[in-house]
Amino acid sequence: MFGSDSIYNNEKGNKLTNLFSFLKSPRTQAPLEEVKAVNSSTEKANTLVQQSDLISRDLSWLKFNDRVLDQATNEERNLFDRLKFLAITASNLDEFFTIRVGSLYNYLDFGKERLDYSGLREIPFRKVLMRELHDYVHRQNECYKNQLLPLFAQHGFRIIGLEETEPEEKAAVEEYFERTIYPMLTPMLFDYTHAFPILLAKVLVLGVMTQVKGTTSEEDRKLSFVQLPPNLPRFYVIEREDELLLIPVETIVRAYIDKLYRNVDIVSTNLFRIIRNGDFTLEESDDIEADFIDEIKQKIKSRRLGRVVQVSIEPDMNPDLLNLIKKRWEIDDYNVFPVDGLIDYTALWSIIKHPEFKDQIPTTHPPVPPLGLERERIPDIFEAMRERDILLHHPYNNFEPVLQLLEQAAEDPKVLSIKLTIYRLAKNSRVTEALLHAAENGKHVAVLFEVKARFDEENNIREAQRLQKAGCFVIYGIGLLKTHTKLLLIVRNEGNRVLRYAHLSSGNYNEDTSRLYTDTGLLTSNEEYTHDISEFFNVITGHSIPSEYQNLITAPRYMRHKLIELIQKEAENAAAGLKSGICIKINSLEDRDTILELYKASSAGVPVKLIVRGMCCLRPQRVGLSENITVRSLVGDFLEHSRIFYFHQNGNPLVYGGSADAMVRSFDRRIESLFKLVDPRVRQEAIHILYYSLKDNVNAYEMQEDGTYKKCEIEEGSEPLNVHKAFYYVTLEEVMATKLFEDETVAKADSPVTEIAEPADQETEAHSDQNA
Repeated sequence: MFGSDSIYNNEKGNKLTNLFSFLKSPRTQAPLEEVKAVNSSTEKANTLVQQSDLISRDLSWLKFNDRVLDQATNEERNLFDRLKFLAITASNLDEFFTIRVGSLYNYLDFGKERLDYSGLREIPFRKVLMRELHDYVHRQNECYKNQLLPLFAQHGFRIIGLEETEPEEKAAVEEYFERTIYPMLTPMLFDYTHAFPILLAKVLVLGVMTQVKGTTSEEDRKLSFVQLPPNLPRFYVIEREDELLLIPVETIVRAYIDKLYRNVDIVSTNLFRIIRNGDFTLEESDDIEADFIDEIKQKIKSRRLGRVVQVSIEPDMNPDLLNLIKKRWEIDDYNVFPVDGLIDYTALWSIIKHPEFKDQIPTTHPPVPPLGLERERIPDIFEAMRERDILLHHPYNNFEPVLQLLEQAAEDPKVLSIKLTIYRLAKNSRVTEALLHAAENGKHVAVLFEVKARFDEENNIREAQRLQKAGCFVIYGIGLLKTHTKLLLIVRNEGNRVLRYAHLSSGNYNEDTSRLYTDTGLLTSNEEYTHDISEFFNVITGHSIPSEYQNLITAPRYMRHKLIELIQKEAENAAAGLKSGICIKINSLEDRDTILELYKASSAGVPVKLIVRGMCCLRPQRVGLSENITVRSLVGDFLEHSRIFYFHQNGNPLVYGGSADAMVRSFDRRIESLFKLVDPRVRQEAIHILYYSLKDNVNAYEMQEDGTYKKCEIEEGSEPLNVHKAFYYVTLEEVMATKLFEDETVAKADSPVTEIAEPADQETEAHSDQNA
């Protein structure tokens, strides 16, 4: 085998006589015994997968992306909405190959053992996983070719080839190639004097095979690669009176490729795209922060050189070229994915965002104020927070109160300090600007910036350095732990006393994603919360081991243990004949210890209702194991991102919100927090979020015992309930009457009403999935 940067020479090292001859091998039909062995191995693997009490994290994630793809096939949706969901499945899949398949290859390439939840070792699991991925890509292609592409013309656009252009249009395309594209292209030859080039991930590449004019001998063939610059528009647009014509950039380059190869014959031109392993693990380091940042930057650069884990190709790819890249990158047919459509479906964003179609993009309801609060802008948000705790439910409620809190604190001379954790920021972030102003105004600003937030590392480092230069105290993460908790603490001198104000959330301090993700946040001046948060900041910015928090559960030290303790308490209540129940809404459920305790609770008779948007490694409804557990997933216009944990406690519910999922990484490798909802009305609002999530019959999928999902249907006589619309119209009376389980104590709405900001009248782009 040889590495991606080596030069393949013959024994004398002087001449590469035939670039492709060493790849050729006679094609023979597999003996019947071999076919039987493969079938037997596949059947055994599938049996193990179904027998396991736990479901593979990766196979479960694929089922989630299937639910996203289901939105693209939904004929009730607008075409551009459907294109959006198909584009999302593609970006999701890119990240899955980059991280999860990349992680698997870390085990395979370095000979490390791995036992999946499915019960399979690394090698048989690779085969099962890659087969599932091939089936998924096939469904993507079918959706695009058979369901979406035929609708383009009736919506005023088509994707075409040059043969469908008029002469003057074709001349304009050629001029565009000559002036714009041609100067940016660089053919990269591979032969005995040129190393195999390093091709970039997620970039369209043309593999071009050429030979001397007039010859047919393979001895004279040469191979080169042309990467299509990713900063080029994905389509060349021709505007006709009644339609838009879109010509893919690869179509244009292929049509005029001979301009890069003068006086030679082009044997074949094949388009492909690769994904590289982008999974890496930071090593523990006691170095100073500057060195730590350099380490992060180096890891980011290494992604360019990661091993190839996936290649998307055209169905009729030249077999010699295909064999070459398989040998070069040490991959096989499992890693090669024929795409009969657009090689990269993320290109659909170029269509969705084209100004011509703006009026055809579905819009969402403008945000409404939180329950019981007036619409007028708050003259003083600190006064509003002193009145009572305020629950924000995004995107139904505006993110403006959080931004107003930061911006008012930055300018308020009474504010002494601001402390904040940041995981992902918006572009042109108002959060950053507020912190910069606060520092300029002489306030103490401490920011824990998580520079290991995947794929946001560079942006976070850049923003953190801006704050540091302005005089902010910046902490670049805590060693190997990712700081995923979302906390804000403001200290204010109010004359005769110093008060603290806080915001606790499940979502990032990101005004862009707050319009796309469903999240909950709590604005409070309750001293129990603010004392806990002060202690927590002392732990993560200094050297402190706190006594027990009053209203926080934190990771990595305590969270798994505390949640298991609460699950066990419900099981004890059920065994004692008391009322019990568990309802948890999270993004992912993967932690083995938590799953096993939920199984025990189910066996004890506890009804367990789980709302898990993404991967779920728990197997529900299995006889003797989990009969009392149901799992549902909501996938629709918004990305379900809020986390809520409910424990019945014999009719006196205990409810937590926060940033953590039930995953090993959340409990062991992240700084996380869950916060108890102590205000009766706030707690009831969270219960109502769970209630609606369990009643939804438009976006909901029920998980089956075998790990598949079944779309929930609207029963005859029932009204449709779409949570992504219904939450805009929720009333306080409805919320206060909500119960999840029998004998549940219902809180009284006796808190005062406060004015809050008028919601911005803005359009929200619907979205389904991004990791956060």
